[in-house]
Amino acid sequence: MSVATATARGGLPFVFRRTGTVVVTLFFLAIIVFLMTKAIPGDEAHVAAGESATPEQVAAVSARLGLDRPLPVQLGHYLENLAHGDLGTSIATGRAVGADILAVLPQTLELVVLAAVLMVLVVVPAAVASALHQDRPRDVGTRLAWLVAGSLPTFWIALELQYLLGTRWQVLPISGRLSRGIEVPTRTGSTMLDSLLAGNVAAAWNAFQHLLLPAAVLMLPFAGQLFRALRAELVSVLGRDHMTVARATGMPTGMLLRRHALPNAAGPALTVLGIEFGTMVATAVLVEGIFGLSGLGSYLTTAVAQKDTYAVLSGVLVVGVVVVLTNFVVDMIQLARDPRLRSAELGR
Repeated sequence: MSVATATARGGLPFVFRRTGTVVVTLFFLAIIVFLMTKAIPGDEAHVAAGESATPEQVAAVSARLGLDRPLPVQLGHYLENLAHGDLGTSIATGRAVGADILAVLPQTLELVVLAAVLMVLVVVPAAVASALHQDRPRDVGTRLAWLVAGSLPTFWIALELQYLLGTRWQVLPISGRLSRGIEVPTRTGSTMLDSLLAGNVAAAWNAFQHLLLPAAVLMLPFAGQLFRALRAELVSVLGRDHMTVARATGMPTGMLLRRHALPNAAGPALTVLGIEFGTMVATAVLVEGIFGLSGLGSYLTTAVAQKDTYAVLSGVLVVGVVVVLTNFVVDMIQLARDPRLRSAELGR
């Protein structure tokens, strides 16, 4: 039996345990969000019936939607439907919630993925330069800059950058996903990907320009934490004995970083990045609102305002799924890349 086969078989119980944890987490998340949604002020049946509905019409709608049933019965019915993949019907629009979320989720993921990529491209060089110049003016200045950037309110950063880059210098667009007059057929829901699938490179570039500023605003509050994690681990790795020996043998700094320092320091930073990716999906609502982007955030905002129970439940549950699955994927990557973790988790 090969080592790879043995490792794969030994890792199956670990994967099953983590999968079970994911299922249980999502189960309790659905219950908690359901109860929290019921605590939102307002009458769901009245929203569904319309503002001008009579009490008799509201009562009829309440009976039709099952809102007149006891709370445990409503919860059980929702969980049963959820187990069959049915996210329910929107009280406000009458459409299937799953279809509505499927239409807006790719747009939010597009924004978050671009923000995550942008964060890595900015943070990794900054952390490397800071670790190589530990406690020197460049290091101190960089750490201070990230501390300040992470402390500023997101809405203030967004408004300032909109004014400077969009209005005053006119470098980037400040709202929307595409410039007026540009249209692309919807296939995946991601504007850039749909543009590329249609062979319209100009539209894809235009979509990228529209998303660049929101992505930068979204990543700024999270970049400082990733910078601190990566810098601290790089400082620790570069201070080890084998690194000192490698330097003494004349190994170029670039090769030292690529082959040894960065691979060994990537573990904690990868964990932080996975956590932050899920958190960015949850916090995209503010950025989408400021920049006029339609996505899961704006969908949830409208659903909460209308007390659209199933829309709120499903939207929050989808965010929870993204967060939990992202952490699960990061765990699997860490397990594959780190022999020490495999030894601890798999007993080998």
